[in-house]
Amino acid sequence: MNTIGWIGTGVMGISMCGHLRRAGHEIVVHSRTRSRAEPLLQAGARWAETPADVARDAHIIFTMVGFPADVRAVYFGEHGLLPVARSGQIFVDMTTTEPSLARDIAATATARGASALDAPVSGGDVGAREARLAIMVGGDPAVFAQVLPLFQRLGQNIVHQGPAGSGQHAKMCNQLVIAGTMIGVCESMLYAQRAGLDGPTMLQSIRSGAAGCWTLENLAPRLLRHDYAPGFFVDHFVKDLGIALAEAERMQLALPGLALARQLYIAVQAQGHGRCGTQALLLALAQLSARNPQDRTRNEN
Repeated sequence: MNTIGWIGTGVMGISMCGHLRRAGHEIVVHSRTRSRAEPLLQAGARWAETPADVARDAHIIFTMVGFPADVRAVYFGEHGLLPVARSGQIFVDMTTTEPSLARDIAATATARGASALDAPVSGGDVGAREARLAIMVGGDPAVFAQVLPLFQRLGQNIVHQGPAGSGQHAKMCNQLVIAGTMIGVCESMLYAQRAGLDGPTMLQSIRSGAAGCWTLENLAPRLLRHDYAPGFFVDHFVKDLGIALAEAERMQLALPGLALARQLYIAVQAQGHGRCGTQALLLALAQLSARNPQDRTRNEN
């Protein structure tokens, strides 16, 4: 397992791959845009022209890409991983994607004598940089045990959820909580602004009480700075909420909060903020009340 393949060097993937390189592993890397992998290449990683080339050189391959279509191309495409998979290889998809796709990858890998885990993560850019991710894993428990030492280089809360697809289902639960929480955090910031409160002083009070949460701790300060840089793209979050909504429909679950959150984030996209971080929800909510998020107007009442 000393040679590791890594596909996807976006906001989170590049930090995650870097942790494995610093742990002493030889890295073979591929990314749709080579320039994004340049810091890893300069640090000693080897470049592969295609996902198939990664699979030929590595025993265990991690993927961290954007959308289900990207996952399908990486695993099943003409130059994909699975057509050249060999006995004993392990594939770990850390993208948030469809549970059914995770099951298809696992079944195809098994048919070729290989194994696959679905292992989506939570923690954003900060968790990726600091190796404090939560990792939700689906697949064979024995394979999970083999990969666990590598997961421990990437995160601190690593839980095996069940068979193939279970990691993705757990991630949907995670995204449901984040979506509702983000609405509350952004609405509280707008309320505080309109009431004339000082934002940092307000946060000092509520962050240590029952309202305390990761979103309040990590993203509310960015909102105070009007910082909408992505720790996790709005475009990707809309994708995740769409997957969750489709799964809920399949299971005949009515989840109105999820549906509302997705519509609000579609509004964020429509306003041109799809490549911003999820905290850009504040911009869409502010527009509903004809507010400027940077106003400091005090409540005249």
